[in-house]
Amino acid sequence: MSFESLTGLDKAAVLLICLGEEASAKIFEELSDVEVGLVTRTIATIDHIPEDVKETVLANLEESQRQYAGLFLTGSDFAKKAITSLDGKERADDLLNRFVSGTEIRPLETISHMQPAMVAGLLASEHPQTVSLVLSTQHVAHASDILSHLPEEMRADVVYRIAKIERVSPDVILKIEDALHREIGIVGSREQHQVGGIDKVVDILNNMQDSIDADILDDIEENDPDMVEEIRKRMFTFENLNALDGRSLQMILREVNNDTLTMALKTASDEMQEKVFANMSARAADMIRDDLDAMGPVRLSEVEAMQQSIVKIAMKLEEEGKLVLGTGGGDELV
Repeated sequence: MSFESLTGLDKAAVLLICLGEEASAKIFEELSDVEVGLVTRTIATIDHIPEDVKETVLANLEESQRQYAGLFLTGSDFAKKAITSLDGKERADDLLNRFVSGTEIRPLETISHMQPAMVAGLLASEHPQTVSLVLSTQHVAHASDILSHLPEEMRADVVYRIAKIERVSPDVILKIEDALHREIGIVGSREQHQVGGIDKVVDILNNMQDSIDADILDDIEENDPDMVEEIRKRMFTFENLNALDGRSLQMILREVNNDTLTMALKTASDEMQEKVFANMSARAADMIRDDLDAMGPVRLSEVEAMQQSIVKIAMKLEEEGKLVLGTGGGDELV
């Protein structure tokens, strides 16, 4: 073994052996499982370290310590921890969302600044898989607008493909960017991105106008009813309870205590409140009205948690076959 023949991984293995088991264990805590696996497998191949190699490796360590003296940290992690330590969960959550959005790397960034109709015109002649990849990289509101401008016969296929996407490799993104670069001069990130999936589809469809989402889901349902069922479940919100018939709503309300219901109605629309009150006893409705009038400021997160708990009850009843929920568009299913 000579120092000149050592790879970077070999040097790391030699250094850890020289530092000893206790120090190595602490270093392993800072490494990923993959990195630990690589270096330990290399360590396992070493049965002798010449004295000159040992001295050179340790000397390199000392030189590195002098060269890189100072404070090392992951800036993004530090910022996130500092934000989450703020007093006031609602403010901290809002600031954290802004921070993540501001630091998020998005491929095909130029498209986000183009008019939806222009983007749709650019993509209309592309393969649906290419279109789905492009829309998956965009913010949901922009993706929804672009989708609404695509040819009608293309929309369902594109949405279906978005739901099937999990990750996009750098090579795929690069090929799309290179192809579109000839049209609009796009140059974007070449890092691997988490895009697509059912959650992305739900966000896009929830931003659609004029019941286009219902038409798209009907088209997809012909090929993949299970996917459409999952999408519809995720699209259902507390306000969508307003679209249920009285019998179904009463069935849900029987499973909800008054305190939960009162909190959930705090931010509900007047129409939603009246629909709930109309499907319970007059005495119970009056009590909840009084409690709402007397209720002071509450955290939005608490209200949303109560609303979500009621939505889960509704979904549970649907799974038991006791009622049928509508889609995010608010249409009743009969």
